[in-house]
Amino acid sequence: MNKTIFPLLLPIFLFAQTGLEIAEQVDNRKTPKDMTADLSMVLTNKKGNTRTSKIHSVTIEGGKKQIIWFLAPADDKGVSFLKIEHNDKDDEMRMWLPAFKKIRRISAKKKGDSFMGSDMSYEDMSNRELFENTYKRLEDEIVEETECYVIEVVPNPEVKSNYSRHKTWIEKARFIPLKEESYDRKGKLKKTKTFSYADIKDYVTPTEIYVEDVQKNHNTRLVFDNIKLDSGIKDNVFHEKNLKRMPRKN
Repeated sequence: MNKTIFPLLLPIFLFAQTGLEIAEQVDNRKTPKDMTADLSMVLTNKKGNTRTSKIHSVTIEGGKKQIIWFLAPADDKGVSFLKIEHNDKDDEMRMWLPAFKKIRRISAKKKGDSFMGSDMSYEDMSNRELFENTYKRLEDEIVEETECYVIEVVPNPEVKSNYSRHKTWIEKARFIPLKEESYDRKGKLKKTKTFSYADIKDYVTPTEIYVEDVQKNHNTRLVFDNIKLDSGIKDNVFHEKNLKRMPRKN
């Protein structure tokens, strides 16, 4: 190809990226092998009243396996949650409820339920597999002086999602989602989400997630602290028996 023509064609090739190709770039970006973090989860209702939970989280494989323990408040202390995602069957989700001395399995029918009273459902707690959705590129936009791709994500019918579609703004430079709108099955706006990040080691790592249920006028803010990456977390951590074992704090 003529070298004087190639630079002129490059912007055309970039613009020609499809929604799926952009989603693949997001999916393929560099992520740590594992991550541990302490989280504050602040719930705020329509009256402005708040409730704060303290959580310890451990994940591997980009969040495909996760176990979390509630450390506070006192009435939630000891509650824990285990998630193991699968490509060929429903994700495994279990909660240990010490007050009832039982482990509750979260069925696929319950994935639209709220997680611990927050604005995140069990469906929100799982990664979206590329093959489970269709993607459409929308017109690019600028979010807080940052150039973004905008894509529409529509779950395939067999997924039986509680959402009809998502609209996601993705930072062009780093292929990270900055904000998202999620619509209910009737096509009405249900939730808005925003994401903040920090550079830790060689990774762009989430430090805050804000979710608002616009229909309930209720919001949840997750703030990450004491983040540790690539610590060598073993796969055997993600076992049902560990739900009953509170983590040791250094």
